[in-house]
Amino acid sequence: MTPRARLLLWVALAAWAAAACPTVDQGEVPVPPEACRPDPALFESTIWPQAIAPANQAVSCVAKAGCHARETGRSALRLIAMPMSKTDYQQNYDAVTRFLNCGTPNASPFVTKPTGGGDPHAGGDLWTAGQEPELTVERWIGGTP
Repeated sequence: MTPRARLLLWVALAAWAAAACPTVDQGEVPVPPEACRPDPALFESTIWPQAIAPANQAVSCVAKAGCHARETGRSALRLIAMPMSKTDYQQNYDAVTRFLNCGTPNASPFVTKPTGGGDPHAGGDLWTAGQEPELTVERWIGGTP
């Protein structure tokens, strides 16, 4: 058999093998779940001053050596403390939204960690279940005023 005939035979075998292998339809590429992105203006005007950095520094997440201050934080949630620019608020908003569950706001780690009786929180219980600021935060996450 000539080299040309051998080459044509290999090409024919390869074409036959490729035609014999069916393509598996795996369907559409799934759409990633939409991120939970509640109202950023409410985050700046209400959630930040009431739930994250309230005047009572004993329950502030970022005051003094707060566990969630970017410079001294000891957790995955790291926030820029006051004074803040619009860019800082946006970065804080982006950090917080990673810990939200819009489908079940009260199951969000941002709610369960600081709430008494919820997930263990190294910083202690900061909120009382069923009271402020927990209720405001849950409404914000759920998109209800």
